[in-house]
Amino acid sequence: MPPADIDLTVYPDECDAFGHLNQASFLALFERARWETVAHGPGMDVFTRHAAWPAVRKASVEYLAAAFPGDVLRFHLTLVHHGRTSFTLRQSARRLRDDVLIASAEFLFVCIDASGRPTPVPAEFTSFVNARTPGGDQRLTVNGVSLAVDLRGGGPAVLFIHGYPLDHSIWLPQLDALDGWRRIAPDLRGMGSSDAPDLGYGIATYADDLVALLDALGVDRAVLCGHSMGGYIAFEVLRRYRTRVSGLILVATRAEPDTPEGLKAREAAAQQARELGAAAIADTMLPNMLAPDSRQENPGLAERVHQLMARTPVSGIVGALAAMRERSDSTPLLATLERLPTLVLAGGDDRLIPVERVRAMADRIPGARFTVIPGAAHLPMLESPQPTSSAIRAFLASLG
Repeated sequence: MPPADIDLTVYPDECDAFGHLNQASFLALFERARWETVAHGPGMDVFTRHAAWPAVRKASVEYLAAAFPGDVLRFHLTLVHHGRTSFTLRQSARRLRDDVLIASAEFLFVCIDASGRPTPVPAEFTSFVNARTPGGDQRLTVNGVSLAVDLRGGGPAVLFIHGYPLDHSIWLPQLDALDGWRRIAPDLRGMGSSDAPDLGYGIATYADDLVALLDALGVDRAVLCGHSMGGYIAFEVLRRYRTRVSGLILVATRAEPDTPEGLKAREAAAQQARELGAAAIADTMLPNMLAPDSRQENPGLAERVHQLMARTPVSGIVGALAAMRERSDSTPLLATLERLPTLVLAGGDDRLIPVERVRAMADRIPGARFTVIPGAAHLPMLESPQPTSSAIRAFLASLG
């Protein structure tokens, strides 16, 4: 199990003359929450058992809102960096009754032995803070966030990049169907079970996260398979890390940036998410995500997609919208992909990115294969899983 969040109550003796939780008491609460977290895992004696002690070398705290007696604060802990003898933890404190972020902090620890010399971080502690999620997906801390990742099989690697506002589970039919390949399917930051920071989003940031993930897994090169916003991220990986890419699969995506009308729609959606939450975004998007026949003939799928979008953290939705709004034009990149094996898939009934636009993009990529998935809209991997998996499997087989 991953580290549990810890709830602590603010008491009057921790507050100043004005009734605010004071900064010294806040540091004590952060420390108490850390030890409570460890107590729920390997035990508070995990460091002494290994003759190591975590000494704070550097602390940085940002106080964002006031807390008062009786407030219950929920503390969340994330491993940001791990070295041989040091590690960095990020903690956040949110007020439970209104989910307001009260404070965030980062603490750099160096493990020392009885003589004060640096000593390795106990592996037992490292395993705990990088624990697997209840669903069986592994958690890996990369680029300052903890990402949930579905890892399967062995062989050449395929990195699946989901779209907005979804998670890696849209690829489950393909993950099940592609034996002989190492399938890597993360939840992007801000989505699914991955960390959802309030700030720190961008297409370049997503790309850096994914390459750092490949580094953590020891993968030198991978086929990128990006859906919608995942395609935008795949283009950014190509711009920044071209040598890491052995093939490209683009699903229901496009290369050009948003139009002025599209920019306004992104901002309106962000405001809607802030005011009404993720469920309102799901209500708005669902009719365009699935083809009419899919919604009528498979109501279970429609409900699943709606729930998937509705549970996306608002911070992740707002961050993704800003990232897409500010993304670069990838159209000039297309002509440079002549030596990169590429497959482009389009949903025959996609209204978000119509098949004609996807075909035009494929025509600009030298040697690209183009396939239309009939009867599918913006989620062909779920609406028509067998044809989608077959097309991807045939393409991967052609890579040898």
